[in-house]
Amino acid sequence: MTSLQAPNDGTKADAAHFLFVPLMAQGHIIPAIDTALLLATQGALCTIVATPSTAERVRPAIDSAQRSGLAVSLAVFPLDYAAVGLPDGMPGEADNMDDLPVHLIGTYFRATALLREPIESHLRAPDAPRLPTCVVSDFCHPWTAELAASLGVPRLSFFSMCAFCLLCQHNVERFNAYDGVLGYNEPVVVPGLEKRFEVTRAQAPGFFRVPGWEKFADDVERAQAEADGIVMNSFLEMEPEYAAGYAAARGMKVWTVGPVSLYHQHAATLALRGNTTTIDAEECIQWLDGKEPGSVVYVSFGSIVHADPKQVSELGLGLEASGYPFIWVVKGADRHNEATLAFLRELEARVAGRGLLIWGWAPQALILSHRAAGGFVTHCGWNSTLEAVTAGLPVVTWPHFTDQFLNEKMAVEVLGIGVSVGVKEPVVYQVRKKEIVVTRATVENAVRAAMDGGEEGEERRNRARALAGKARAAMLEGGSSHGNLCDLVKRFQMVGATRGAAA
Repeated sequence: MTSLQAPNDGTKADAAHFLFVPLMAQGHIIPAIDTALLLATQGALCTIVATPSTAERVRPAIDSAQRSGLAVSLAVFPLDYAAVGLPDGMPGEADNMDDLPVHLIGTYFRATALLREPIESHLRAPDAPRLPTCVVSDFCHPWTAELAASLGVPRLSFFSMCAFCLLCQHNVERFNAYDGVLGYNEPVVVPGLEKRFEVTRAQAPGFFRVPGWEKFADDVERAQAEADGIVMNSFLEMEPEYAAGYAAARGMKVWTVGPVSLYHQHAATLALRGNTTTIDAEECIQWLDGKEPGSVVYVSFGSIVHADPKQVSELGLGLEASGYPFIWVVKGADRHNEATLAFLRELEARVAGRGLLIWGWAPQALILSHRAAGGFVTHCGWNSTLEAVTAGLPVVTWPHFTDQFLNEKMAVEVLGIGVSVGVKEPVVYQVRKKEIVVTRATVENAVRAAMDGGEEGEERRNRARALAGKARAAMLEGGSSHGNLCDLVKRFQMVGATRGAAA
C-alpha cells in the first residue's frame, strides 16, 4: 500500500473526514471523486481509496484540487490477484474493472473485498491522518459494512444513479413483480408508482439478479438495507417524487448532491476528469469553435460498450446521412477489426471538417458544455445522462445494459428530453446472445428529431434548457444539493460521528 501525500489542509480538528471507497470503474469513480471534491469545498477532509492504475487515472484531478487548497488525498492499495485465483501476469491496468473481460468480474469483486484489512490497518497506523468519521462506499462493495462497523463510524451508500432508477429496481424486487412471468422480455408495470412505467426482466432484473450472482446480489441488498443513508448524484428539483419515494421505501435519509460534475467550472479541470484524453482539449475546443451554436451532435457509448462491426457501420452511415456536424468517440483502434477500421478511416476522410472521430477517450463534459453542442447520442449511463441535463441538451437514447434502460425512461418519459432509437434488449452482459442492430435510417431519423424535429423538437430543447437552469441552481448556495453537501459535512463532524448519526 502506498499513500499519496495528503495536503496540509488546515481543516478544523473536528472536521468531517469522509473515506470514499468507490468501485474502480470509470462510471463510478468519476462521480465519487467529484463528490469528494465538493465536500472538501465545504471544509471536509476526504480520503479516496484507489487501486494503482485507477490512481494514475485520477491523480491529475486530485493534484489540481490539492493545489487549490482542498483537503483531499488518495490511499492506494494493490489487489491481491493470487489470493483469488486471478491469472498470473495480469496487467497492472486490470485493477480497474473497465479493463477486465466479463468472465473475470466476479473474481475481481472477490479481490476488492480483500482490501478491507489493509485499508483498516492503514487507517489505524500510528502515522496515519485522522480516522474517518464516515465511510462512503459504492453500493457494489457490501464488505465495507464490516469496515465501517470495525471503525465504529456510519456508512453511506454511494449511487452514481438517479432516484427514479433506484426506486423502480427496488419496487420490482420488493413487490415480486416478475412472479409468474416466464418471458425474459415480457413487460410488467413497475409497482408502487403513481405514473405507469413498463419494464422487462431483461431491462430491470434488480441489481446483480442474474444467474450465478445470487449470493452477491443478496449481500449487496443486505448491506444496502443496513446502511446509514444514501448519497446520490442527482438533484431534488429534477425528481422530487422519486427521491422522496426511495427514501421512504428504504426508510433512510437520501442526500441528493448533484450534478457533481458542476464542481468543474473551467475547461482545465473538466479535461482532467477520468482517463487521460486522446485528443488535446484545446484542439477539441478549436474544432467546436468553428461550428454554429447548437449544431454539433456528440456520440459516445461510455467505457464498457463495444459495438459489433455491423452496428459500427450502420451508426457511422446514419450520422453521415443526418447532415449534422458530429463528434464520435469510436474507442481505440485496438477495439476494431481490420474491416471496421477500414470503414472508419474511409468515413473519417469523407466527413473531414464536418465530422470528428476521437480514437480513445474524450473530454466529454468539456464538449457537452461548449456552445456548439446541440445533442447527445448516448448509451444512457447516468453520468452521461446527467451531463447532458447539466448542459441543457436533448439526448438520443440507446441503452445497452443494466440501469441504462431505466435511465432512458427517465430521459424520455419523465423529463421529456429524449428520443429513443427503440432498443428493448441488452447488448452487453446478455443472458442470451442476440444480435441487435439499429439501422442507419433509424440513427438518421433519431438525430434529426433531436436536433430539429419541428415544434416537438423545440419543446424538447426548451425542457432541456430549463432543466439545466434548475441543475445549476441546485448547486448554488441556497440550492438543494448545496444544502445537502453542507448538511453532510456538519452531520459527520468528529463530535457527532457515532454509529447511526445519519438516522
